Amino acid sequence: MLATHAPAALVSSSEPKARETAHLVAQRMHTDVQIVEGLHEHDRSNTPWLGPEEFDRAVAAFFRHPAELVLGCETAQQASDRFTKTMVEVTSRYAEQTIVVFTHGTVLSLYVARATGMEPFALWKRLGLPSFVVLTFPSLRSSEWSRR
Repeated sequence: MLATHAPAALVSSSEPKARETAHLVAQRMHTDVQIVEGLHEHDRSNTPWLGPEEFDRAVAAFFRHPAELVLGCETAQQASDRFTKTMVEVTSRYAEQTIVVFTHGTVLSLYVARATGMEPFALWKRLGLPSFVVLTFPSLRSSEWSRR
C-alpha cells in the first residue's frame, strides 16, 4: 500500500521496532532507509512495567496534561516539540517529495493531533500495529488513515 504513494525516501526512528519495520518495507521497495534522531518514542525509560489498564490511564494523563511530567522523562509538550522540530527538518530536506516516516504511537499521535485538531488519546487508542497516516504537506491535512 505504501508503494502506491511512490515515496522518494524512507526515514526511520533509531529505535529497533521502527527500524526493523522500515528495513522490511525497504527490502520490498528495493530502497534504503535513513535513520534520523529525534523521531523516537516519548522517553519512558524510567517507567516500570505497567499493566494494560494502568498504562492506558498513564497515557491518558500524559495527553491530558501536556505541560506536566506525568509519565516518563519527557512531558507531552517536550516530546511533541522534539518530534515536530525533527519533522520540519526531514520534510524540508524532501520538499515537494513523498516520504514515509517510521515512528511510534505516542509521538505520532501528538504530531497528528497538533496538525489536525484530533484528540491525541483517542487517536493513540485507534492505532494498531502497524498503522499509517498520510498527511499532505505543507497543510498537514490528513488525507488517509489505516489501522492494520
